[in-house]
Amino acid sequence: MKKVIVINGRGGAGKDTLCELAAEKYRVRNVSSITPIKNIAAQVGWKGGKEDRDRKFLADLKQLVTEYNDYPNEYLLEQCREFMQSDEELMFVHIREPQQIAHFVGSADCGVLTLLIRREGKEVFGNAADDNVEQYNYDLIYRNDKRLEEAGEDFRRFLSENL
Repeated sequence: MKKVIVINGRGGAGKDTLCELAAEKYRVRNVSSITPIKNIAAQVGWKGGKEDRDRKFLADLKQLVTEYNDYPNEYLLEQCREFMQSDEELMFVHIREPQQIAHFVGSADCGVLTLLIRREGKEVFGNAADDNVEQYNYDLIYRNDKRLEEAGEDFRRFLSENL
C-alpha cells in the first residue's frame, strides 16, 4: 500500500500527533509545504519564532515564492516522487491553504487523498491558515476526540478502513 494524504486541520487539532501514531504501524514520510519557506526564512534571519510577526513573515514569503516560481508545490512534488520510489507506505503532506491543496492534488501524478482533522474545543483560531481550513471539500474527515491512549488505535483503524 502506498498512499499520499494531504492532512489539514486547525492548530491544536492533533495532526502531528496522529501522524506519529500512524508511524507506529506504517512506514511514514511526513512533509510540509512550509518547510522550504522556513529554510529560506532562516537564511535571512528568521529564528523559528511563532509570534504573529513570524507567522505573517512566513505567510508573506510563501505567497511571494509561490507567485514567483511555485517552489512550495515543486518541493512537494519532488517529495512525492521520492516517496513513490521508497519503501514507505504513507506520505502525509501538510498544506494549510485550500487553493494550494487543490493545486497540489491537481498536479501530483500519484493518487492523493485529502484528510481534515477536527478536534472540538482544542483548536486554535485567529489567522488565515487556521480560519480557512474548512474551505476545502476533503475526501475524509477524522474527529480526533479520543484520549491519547485510545487515539493511535482508532486513527490507524480509520486509515486502514479508508485507504
